[in-house]
Amino acid sequence: MPDHPYDLGPHSRPVATASAQAQRWFDRGLVWSYSFNHDEAVRCFEQAAAHDPDCSAAHWGAAYAKGPNYNKPWKTFDPVDLGDTLAYGRAALDRARATASSEPERGLAEALRARFPTGAPPQDPEDFRAFDLAYAEAMRPVHEAHPHDPDVAALFADALLCVSPRALWDLDTGEPTGYGTLEAERVLLEALARPEGARHPGLNHLYIHLMDMSAHPERAVPAAGRLRHLVPDASHMVHMATHIDAACGDYRRVVESNQAAAAADDAYFAREKTVGRYFVYRAHNLCYLAFGAMMSGRSQEALHAAHRLDALLTPEVLRVESPPMADLCESFRTVLPHVLIRFGRWEEAVALDVPRDQELYCSTTAMVHYAHGIAHAALGRTAEADAAREEFTAAAARVPETRLNATPSREVDVLRVAGAMLDGEIAYRKDEYDRAFADLRRAIAFEDALPYTDPVAWLQPVRHAYAALLHEQGRTEEAAAVHRADLGLDDTLARWRTHPGNVWSLHGLHTCLTQLGRHEEARALAFQRDIAVAGADVPVAASCYCALTAFEDSPPESASGCCAPAPEPTGTTF
Repeated sequence: MPDHPYDLGPHSRPVATASAQAQRWFDRGLVWSYSFNHDEAVRCFEQAAAHDPDCSAAHWGAAYAKGPNYNKPWKTFDPVDLGDTLAYGRAALDRARATASSEPERGLAEALRARFPTGAPPQDPEDFRAFDLAYAEAMRPVHEAHPHDPDVAALFADALLCVSPRALWDLDTGEPTGYGTLEAERVLLEALARPEGARHPGLNHLYIHLMDMSAHPERAVPAAGRLRHLVPDASHMVHMATHIDAACGDYRRVVESNQAAAAADDAYFAREKTVGRYFVYRAHNLCYLAFGAMMSGRSQEALHAAHRLDALLTPEVLRVESPPMADLCESFRTVLPHVLIRFGRWEEAVALDVPRDQELYCSTTAMVHYAHGIAHAALGRTAEADAAREEFTAAAARVPETRLNATPSREVDVLRVAGAMLDGEIAYRKDEYDRAFADLRRAIAFEDALPYTDPVAWLQPVRHAYAALLHEQGRTEEAAAVHRADLGLDDTLARWRTHPGNVWSLHGLHTCLTQLGRHEEARALAFQRDIAVAGADVPVAASCYCALTAFEDSPPESASGCCAPAPEPTGTTF
């Protein structure tokens, strides 16, 4: 059996060492770092240093991988992790500095020292930004001295992005807001324009992170296409194109990429039993798979991903305290209620069991009561729906503010969407239409106020239910406007709040336009609508199954294979 049984692609960076083994382990560590599996990267860099203690790059790499990153800024470290990381990084950089004999290795080690200053750490987590800013400033002269080095370009761009993670662009105006947004864009584009840059895993990865929440994510389509196959056994790299696929409305590619990422995860975690930060990426990939399947009408794949999440997120996993896995991952257990509501599987939603450990599974508990309420309302059982609403309210109040839906969105904020949505659905079933639509507009406002996450924190857009029920009440012009906005076909919504190409709004808008007699507009949309509907495995008669009259002749259970149980989860479940 090979000493490291993972295909990480061909990327290599020659470093100052006479040991072939040290070089090999360094390359593995660097690619794992670019792939955001930082724990694995540290282990590889430590192996490189074991083979050659005088390999400065190995010591630098260990410190770099151990420290903060775009998805784990300093302010998110727990106290134990922070103390250990600062001590580890300082010691590794001392060794790197003592053994550095050439450039740019000496410059990289000196620059990284700015990220691990001596002395007591700040009391205010926001003060850690000064560390990241100092590191970015220290990396600039290193890049200027080595302008054609693709790894130095990637590391400099990474340093710039980490000063303002997830705050690179104004989400409403599209204007750059991060400290180094435009500089990072220039550095990355210049490096990617060179042949060696186009094949570089770090450059392509970082460019996707730069552009995914911008007003023009389509500019990263080439990088996404290249990255899909550059690092075959690193699931996060296999997955990353998803961020651009979803922003551009290619939900079929979202499903395919995350199926491949999930397979890479299964192979990796069959060997690696430690539950660490990279496990969060595993859950993230399955959540994104479910979202892509939901938006393209593929119920079986959405159900399978949701059941896989339930099987993986066991009490043993969620009770890991460092990293705080419950706060990071428990909310992924809410995907199944979302899927059942998305596909109108009302009786299955009613049958969802409330978790036994309602403290550990607090988000799940609240969302199960939400699903009960929505399903009871759809089935005309308004008394039971009201009771479920009360249970939901009590459960939502027990969710701590530290519980994340996805970084940086808090579950308590997401549950406000659920509460307003549930109010609207119940009022609608009581024929209180003005109140119902007011509640749904309130849910939309809560949804729009959520911070950017990828995928979105609320997996079924509220506008889909709102438009479907407007249409059911004969308010077709209003419904058409909601669908058009959701698809991004006008300037009503900022780019990141739209869902271009989703089957539900495509069908809904086409139906509305046809009924309004706007046949030319309907014909212009028909080809895209027909392709999207053909890919679904359920009837698409309205943008939400809560519009019951649309599905009277084709309920969810009538679709071929729709009522079959989801495939049993496979792979390591801890």
